[in-house]
Amino acid sequence: MTDRTIRVAIESWPLAQPFVIARGAKTEARVIVVTLSQGGVEGRGECVPYARYGETAEATAAAIEAAGAPASHGDLARLLPPGAARNALDCALFDLEAKLAGVPVAQLMKRPEPGARETCFTLSLDTPEAMAEAARQVPQLKLLKLKLGGAGDDERMRMVRAARPDARLVGDANEAWTVELLDPLLAVAAECRFETIEQPLPADDDGALGTRDRPLPICADESAHVASDITALVDRYDAVNIKLDKAGGLTEALAMADAARAAGLDIMAGSMVSTSLGVAPAMLVAQYARWVDLDGPLLLAKDREPGIVIHDGIIEPAQRGLWG
Repeated sequence: MTDRTIRVAIESWPLAQPFVIARGAKTEARVIVVTLSQGGVEGRGECVPYARYGETAEATAAAIEAAGAPASHGDLARLLPPGAARNALDCALFDLEAKLAGVPVAQLMKRPEPGARETCFTLSLDTPEAMAEAARQVPQLKLLKLKLGGAGDDERMRMVRAARPDARLVGDANEAWTVELLDPLLAVAAECRFETIEQPLPADDDGALGTRDRPLPICADESAHVASDITALVDRYDAVNIKLDKAGGLTEALAMADAARAAGLDIMAGSMVSTSLGVAPAMLVAQYARWVDLDGPLLLAKDREPGIVIHDGIIEPAQRGLWG
């Protein structure tokens, strides 16, 4: 398309409070927004480069600019590997195509139209007492995700459960547990009625998950990026967290969802800490998910307008002015 142009911008969105996981803390969401223009119509996509995968905002923006405005999703997959850069372009292309065709992205892809879902609300890694207090402060939110960090996680899980006996709980260790901690901490998670623990062991050292009984479902995150990774998960994991920034966009994320369902794995629809523009496309993945973790906009001091609506933990599909 000779008249298709591209703009790339790096943006910083302050968080309402520091976001802490086992690998570190952040006080802002640094995102990249891609705008594709054609015939006076604009499509947008957002991505979050992630240092865990060797990505920086500057390098990702440079990769997007080098790739240019793609003619198709197939061309895009040949130009860029899975990751944040491809995600922003893939989602911007879908948004542009939907606006040019005058139909929603779900209809273009012959997928179910997104509906409202309950999303997790994330409690940052902190002392057991602080995490329990954070859980008490959001009584209207019934699905909580605890960021875990290894030593002390038994008390974190027990104290949050005591503080919120009514809540559904999931945990995310972000690769921070060791093989020695695995069995005792999984036992506590089961005792505290956690529904899943996400990525307890490092991605390159998770073989131990396939050698023991698991008292609750274990969800892969860092161990799974694209659809071709799914087959190797079935002896170690019971579910997979599908994130557009890992997969390289909505195209591959939906392929992952199809592969996970065929393999008998549950799905978590996740995202990095982003604005509503980054979350909106993931709502198409959320329709296949047992757990939805798309609370990024709730963690911001201020979101993009129009933003995605999240009320009492229920996340609504994107408004037309936002995406899709």
